[in-house]
Amino acid sequence: MNGEGIVRRKGARQAVLRALLFTVLGLFCLVYLMPLVVMISTSLKSLAEIRTGSFIALPREVTFDAWAKAWNSACVGVRCNGLAPYMWNSVAMVVPAVVISTFLGAVNGYALTKWRFRGADTIFALMLFGAFIPFQVVLLPMARTLGYFGLAGSTYGLILVHTVYGLAFTTLFFRNFFVSVSDGIVQAAKIDGAGFFAIFFKLMLPMAVPTIVVTVIWQFTQIWNDFLFGIAFTVGDSNPATVALNNIVASSTGVKEYNVDMAAAIIAGLPTLLVYVLAGNYFVRGLAAGAVKG
Repeated sequence: MNGEGIVRRKGARQAVLRALLFTVLGLFCLVYLMPLVVMISTSLKSLAEIRTGSFIALPREVTFDAWAKAWNSACVGVRCNGLAPYMWNSVAMVVPAVVISTFLGAVNGYALTKWRFRGADTIFALMLFGAFIPFQVVLLPMARTLGYFGLAGSTYGLILVHTVYGLAFTTLFFRNFFVSVSDGIVQAAKIDGAGFFAIFFKLMLPMAVPTIVVTVIWQFTQIWNDFLFGIAFTVGDSNPATVALNNIVASSTGVKEYNVDMAAAIIAGLPTLLVYVLAGNYFVRGLAAGAVKG
């Protein structure tokens, strides 16, 4: 009986601790999600309801007028055509930049681990150093380079910027994966007559699918959410969604439409949110598979 009493007290203590833990975690989640709840709630209200009510109150009457205006007719500077064209600018920038930087990072990681050459470690160290260079440091050299090639102020220039800046990260991811692959597999393929790209496309790349997923998610998020490069290297109609969103929110003319601002912010952030919701599990699996294993 004494033993049973100890077990019961121990179980009760664990239950209390578990309940306390979940309560604290629930409070943290509530605090973390509150801004998002306020944004969604505000975007579904009319401007009159916002003025007469509270920001944290739920909408009395749900309306999607703010969403429609944010997408189609919100004023971005002097252009009142909404976020839609700038969202497509971001898509046109992100997709090629992600594809090119991921492919080149995979080739670099493969060459630095399975086709080693003199100075490979030095080159990798320099590329790794590039991953920690602040954005601000490369603004002037990038601007001069884009001007030299005639790409200043265009989406194509922004693709080049993000591809070059992302190479350090993509190379790091793939190098750390390929270094864990047995050299014997590559040597056997060489004996069978396979060359550099044959081994890469038919052997190494299929094994690196988890790393590809991690790299694509990382690059997509970093490039889509970038503001500094977008505002520094594009102008007018070539601006990405993040710059257009800033111009909508920072507009100082006319009536301040908080519901449109909130709707525009959610629309601009939806692609990255959807990527993590749909591919979050693959991202975690890719990390566990050694995508960033040193």
